[in-house]
Amino acid sequence: MTQELILANATLILAGETRLGAVKIADGVIVDISDGAAVPTGALDLGGDYLSPGLVELHTDNLERHIEPRPGVDWPHAAALVAHDAELASTGITTVFDAMRVGSIPRGKGRYVKYARQLASEMLELRAKDMLKISHFLHLRAEVCSETLAEELSEFTAEDRVGLVSLMDHTPGQRQFRDIGKLEQYVKSKRGMSDEEFIEHVATLKELRAQYGEMHEAVTVSEAARFGAVLASHDDTTEDQVVTSAAHGIRLAEFPTTVEAARACQAHGIKVMMGAPNLIRGGSHSGNVAARELAELELLDIVSSDYIPAALLQSAVKLGEIWGDLARGMATVTSAPAAAVGLEDRGLLAVGKRADVIRFRIAEGTPMLQAVYSRGERVA
Repeated sequence: MTQELILANATLILAGETRLGAVKIADGVIVDISDGAAVPTGALDLGGDYLSPGLVELHTDNLERHIEPRPGVDWPHAAALVAHDAELASTGITTVFDAMRVGSIPRGKGRYVKYARQLASEMLELRAKDMLKISHFLHLRAEVCSETLAEELSEFTAEDRVGLVSLMDHTPGQRQFRDIGKLEQYVKSKRGMSDEEFIEHVATLKELRAQYGEMHEAVTVSEAARFGAVLASHDDTTEDQVVTSAAHGIRLAEFPTTVEAARACQAHGIKVMMGAPNLIRGGSHSGNVAARELAELELLDIVSSDYIPAALLQSAVKLGEIWGDLARGMATVTSAPAAAVGLEDRGLLAVGKRADVIRFRIAEGTPMLQAVYSRGERVA
């Protein structure tokens, strides 16, 4: 039996414009879009509220926060996954690429333990049982400064919904942490390291980069191709680093740290993604380039919530204010990220697309989410 839903008298956020109209949904797909304020019999009157495609999140640390709510606390994964899923739904995110680190450091105070394969399997099992509210894909964050990256990547297959693989290089003194003082502040607060332990941690990372770095980069590029995943760079800082990224076939740059790198990305056809917290706070917590500066220089394509899921919708509205174009701002969290990872069935209010839609209004510059639908079913 066909299930229909009509959302009428809404301010539709379409490709390049907003206009009053209605969206008709049947069996999880948008089947009609009409203009005007008319409310047909049986339709839901949105009273002029905005109706947008659901948000597409490519890089979020939120799941890791749920599985380790405090340093050293391993929370039951099924419970963490369900809570993470529900939280994202409540913020308007209807598609997420769950970021999971691959590449472990099993020794020292700054060690990282292996977890991605087990967690991914549990997520896929919950998805198969229809226990999740929104659409989940995998984003494998391949840490080259590790001992076990190649081994951990080999455990995944093309059937694991790996849609995105990012090349991560956290060698102290470059990229995100060119300022080692910022790294020291971050790691000591997160891991409780002493001065001596931090010095040892820095030495370990540099040693791992020297021993494994080039091999791990090559393996990551090869494995991303095996998965059929989009390859992303992370924290590009210089033009030379972007040239290397382009040579690897990278199509997406996560959080370039300088204007120089962002300009080089644009020149090489690499989409630039920045963090919503950076945009909303007015700057990077690591002291790198501000997302707003890139937006004003026309160098920003996509936004990620990074570590605050609720920031994604807020950042899109903020960009709408900066650019004087709400439709353009919303595209950075809907159509642009969907296109960047090859998801052609979502990200737009258009006939034939998935009925992932959100309803919100704006009060004093702050978006107020009213409802979230995934494939036409209300999930928040």
